[in-house]
Amino acid sequence: MEIKGKVHEISPVMNVTETFKKRELVIEFAENPAYPEFVKFEAIQDKVSLFDKCKVGEFVEVAFNLKGRAWTDKAGKTSYFNTLQVWKLTSLGADAGAPIQEEAPSFSAPNISSPSDDDDLPF
Repeated sequence: MEIKGKVHEISPVMNVTETFKKRELVIEFAENPAYPEFVKFEAIQDKVSLFDKCKVGEFVEVAFNLKGRAWTDKAGKTSYFNTLQVWKLTSLGADAGAPIQEEAPSFSAPNISSPSDDDDLPF
């Protein structure tokens, strides 16, 4: 899966255990600019370095896998968690999300001709 958006926040590397590290990235995704979404992704292990060159405000394309897992607590209640795990990050530049100004399309009147005598259509 892929998504394009503007980098909103980048966390420092978090050492969860001695052998496991992760890093989080929040992207402002504006499919509808009036209501932007803030989507949190994570990179784990060797992929945490993907965020090193990333800057807040930069437009990026994020390729990720959707992960999910179940966890059952001591009382037997099961909870479910989703993770968006990054495997590729591509910079699109600082102004890639800026709207492109286009000229209004020009329209011309259609060329309508009168029916000819050899027209054999019944209507």
